[in-house]
Amino acid sequence: MSAAPHVPVLLQPVIDGLAPAPGELHVDGTFGAGGYTRAILARGAQVIAFDRDPAAIADGQALVAEADGALTLVQRRFSELATVVEAADGVTLDIGVSSMQLDQAERGFSFQSDGPLDMRMEQAGESAADFVNEADEGEIADVLFNLGEEPRARRIARAIVAARPLSRTGELAEVVRRAVGHRPGEKKDPATRTFQAIRIHLNRELGELEDGLEAAEAVLKPGGRLAVVTFHSLEDRMVKRFLRERSGATPAGSRHRPAPATTRAPSFEQVAQPVKADDAELAANPRARSATLRLARRTAAPAWGRMRNSGETAK
Repeated sequence: MSAAPHVPVLLQPVIDGLAPAPGELHVDGTFGAGGYTRAILARGAQVIAFDRDPAAIADGQALVAEADGALTLVQRRFSELATVVEAADGVTLDIGVSSMQLDQAERGFSFQSDGPLDMRMEQAGESAADFVNEADEGEIADVLFNLGEEPRARRIARAIVAARPLSRTGELAEVVRRAVGHRPGEKKDPATRTFQAIRIHLNRELGELEDGLEAAEAVLKPGGRLAVVTFHSLEDRMVKRFLRERSGATPAGSRHRPAPATTRAPSFEQVAQPVKADDAELAANPRARSATLRLARRTAAPAWGRMRNSGETAK
């Protein structure tokens, strides 16, 4: 297989954890530029890959031809994978925005280059411009606080409403900086949390993650492997909680907060310690700094299915 345009983070630990083998079927729930898919195909396994972004599906057709029948691309959200796949030996989920989306100013995901306020993974529906120009101040503040963990959410929301209409990523970033008193040269741009929160809200990313984890549980065969890469604490906490509960590792309760009662057999085992990028990968790809990989193996127990509805405000 030829080289992918973007090397996905934690590629070797993901492939080591999945251990794809000839004759197996693996699901790549977040195809992107196809980095994980290429590595799985190189091990002789077949892949069904999902992506909600039509641009990723279009760009992936060359790899479909190259794979000669071993790869199927599906333009759907990974939360819907159980409607397409009945049983799989491995499921990989790389959560969040892709490098290609970030690098394309016209997609509006990043403020590093000025572009239209868009942020839509599916290139359809409500845009970031629609949200910041039409939502009321309270809703904007709630999104920034809950999904961006932004402590100055109300101040920023007030500034956004006062600056309407906004149509460019550069405009929104500057509004946030002025609202919080940004000093040039600071390590982290204060607009980062605001952009993260709006993107997660528009694309229903936390709800998709919860649904996708349950879909993976439903399709994985006994002994099937799950690999999930996250980039934000909200996402990682959801994955950690999901695997902790479904592996029977929920901490014991106390008289103040009793543990939830369950008689269900664990649906996952061999939940590995979280994996972070090593120094060599960080030197080659600084974006890997915030990535966390969690791995687990499916048991033969029935899937637990829907257990809660986190909405978009996981704490």
